[in-house]
Amino acid sequence: MLRTRSYVSQSVQQLRPSGIRRYFDIAATMEDVVSLGIGEPDFVTPRHIIDKSIESLRVGQTAYTNNSGTIELRRAISAYIERLYGVSYDPEDQIVVTVGVSEAMWLALKAILDPGDEVLVPEPCFVANAAAVEMAGGIAVRVDTFVEDGFQVTGAMLEASITPRTKAILINYPNNPTGAILTRERMMEIAAVAEKYDLLVLSDEIYERLIYGVEHTNFASLPGMYDRTILMSGMSKTFAMTGWRIGYVSASREIMEAIRKLHQYLIMSASTMGQVAAIEALTHGEGDVREMCGEYDLRRKLIVSGFNELGLECFEPHGAFYAFPNIAASGMNDEQFCEQLLYEERVALVPGSAFGASGAGFVRASYATSRQNIEIALERLRRFMRRHG
Repeated sequence: MLRTRSYVSQSVQQLRPSGIRRYFDIAATMEDVVSLGIGEPDFVTPRHIIDKSIESLRVGQTAYTNNSGTIELRRAISAYIERLYGVSYDPEDQIVVTVGVSEAMWLALKAILDPGDEVLVPEPCFVANAAAVEMAGGIAVRVDTFVEDGFQVTGAMLEASITPRTKAILINYPNNPTGAILTRERMMEIAAVAEKYDLLVLSDEIYERLIYGVEHTNFASLPGMYDRTILMSGMSKTFAMTGWRIGYVSASREIMEAIRKLHQYLIMSASTMGQVAAIEALTHGEGDVREMCGEYDLRRKLIVSGFNELGLECFEPHGAFYAFPNIAASGMNDEQFCEQLLYEERVALVPGSAFGASGAGFVRASYATSRQNIEIALERLRRFMRRHG
């Protein structure tokens, strides 16, 4: 029988493919590529964290845990948040351990959105943010930010995009791809908009500990924002634990009840050995965080100064592990720049436009790689700019 229709849903067909994946796929077919494209720590998970997980396997801790995560991990998460920010979440019913922040974000959005509800999504941002809103049945309303404002979204920018269907604001600071942070002043502007229009704020703070010379403010710690905030974070970036897939979400009891309901049908529980490792990280990993962050800072200074010396004016990142230089001096758009650089000099970057229209004309370079690799990449870029600059 001849098939006459597509069985793929319209909602999936309408999702834009990731703007990152294409360049990774090309690089995978080539040799001697220096990749500044992937946003993943090059550090191995600290040994004591690995050992604690191995020990749990040896004593047979291989079964499911409580759906919300072990109570020991939820207590550790609660203590960690309170120690850092003075914000208290009850480990019994205000924390759910998730399979990374990706699951946490989908759960949070699905828990609060009815079809057609709008979520304000400041860009440039991680490529999955707007897609997550759409997969949850909402409408992502993109709000452009600009280098002149330090890539910080302002209250006025958000207010200009609000309609009667607006239900939430989704922020991701420290930011991927720009490395921008939100000052407390900007956060207070966002809080005022949320209060004025009765909105929720979903705050993805996965890069919260990778901060250089500034202070990170937890959004839920702002006056009046505790019950309006859905806080998401995890182990991946701070503790070099990307493959362990342990994240968490915290919010008011009403919202967490809805999130748990979804989580129980979607995921039986996050990885048991990963949860054991996460407890060790949160309770004994502070020295590792300081050591890795110090090394990232050295790499940050190296890559930013390198881009600037090449005439590629670089926004100074104060968080995460990304540099976001302007490539106007090359005379190319960001997609042309990345493609030609990859083919001619075997250096992989990501076009800024992959992260939203306001990222056009920039490229994302991850410095979550060795200083040696950064120096090699900069030398290859120097040759490239001699030809094209």
